[in-house]
Amino acid sequence: MEENRSTQATGDSGLPEKTQSGKGLTEVLDQSEHVRDLVEQSARELSSVNTGLAQEVEQHSEPPGVRTALEKSQAVEGKVQDAADKLSRVNQALQAEVNARHILEEQLATVTHDEQAARHAAMHDALTGLPNRTLLENRLEHGLAQAKRHDRTLAVMFLDLDGFKQINDVHGHDVGDAILQTIADRLRGQARDDDTVSRFGGDEFVYLLTEIDDDQDAALVAQKIAEAIQLPCQLSVGALVIKPSIGIAIFPRDGTSCSALLKSADTAMYAAKRNKSGYAFAS
Repeated sequence: MEENRSTQATGDSGLPEKTQSGKGLTEVLDQSEHVRDLVEQSARELSSVNTGLAQEVEQHSEPPGVRTALEKSQAVEGKVQDAADKLSRVNQALQAEVNARHILEEQLATVTHDEQAARHAAMHDALTGLPNRTLLENRLEHGLAQAKRHDRTLAVMFLDLDGFKQINDVHGHDVGDAILQTIADRLRGQARDDDTVSRFGGDEFVYLLTEIDDDQDAALVAQKIAEAIQLPCQLSVGALVIKPSIGIAIFPRDGTSCSALLKSADTAMYAAKRNKSGYAFAS
């Protein structure tokens, strides 16, 4: 389990399915195998007919032209059997190609899965599974671009867990990690579809509200978050109650860039911590 750090240290399935070409090649092979079976069946039936005719010719005096017809039929039998043999070799080559494609598809699926896993790991916190600082800043930059283009207001909330360092010191990092995971789940449960909840580092989280009408909207969200976080955490050492301090920065009032808004929200968070007010606005 990843070891957490205290606040003092820190201030988008699925395996790919078969390719259409691979699926089509398999269907062609199945059809070719069926044709081969029909050709081989025809060759056997023709051989049986020719054998019967040959016996009749040997035992009786045949009508004019029968022997010639028999010879032609036997020649056709040979051609049919030759066609069946050639078709069988073609099918073997097709089967080899299908097998090779299946191997390539499996390798592609593995590479794709590994790439997706690596991309997810690079953009998400290993302990909580939340977006990390890199992904948050990416989404915040995108949110700012949309807000500027459409004249919208957004809010950035900086959250810190009060007394978390002391919990780490007294109960150990395993308990601290369990708390962070619990808080992350609660924050995730409060987030709207278009919002982003991120673990910024240590016991710091950032909540991005992509669109709000006014300060009251942000205050209501902050209150709900505080209430959710303060529910007792049931841990191996018993129930612990964690309280957050939340700083709120509003675009464009408190900054028009990613760094400016995060700095404003961070400053407001420390003000909320000093005042023990739960949350505070930057302005």
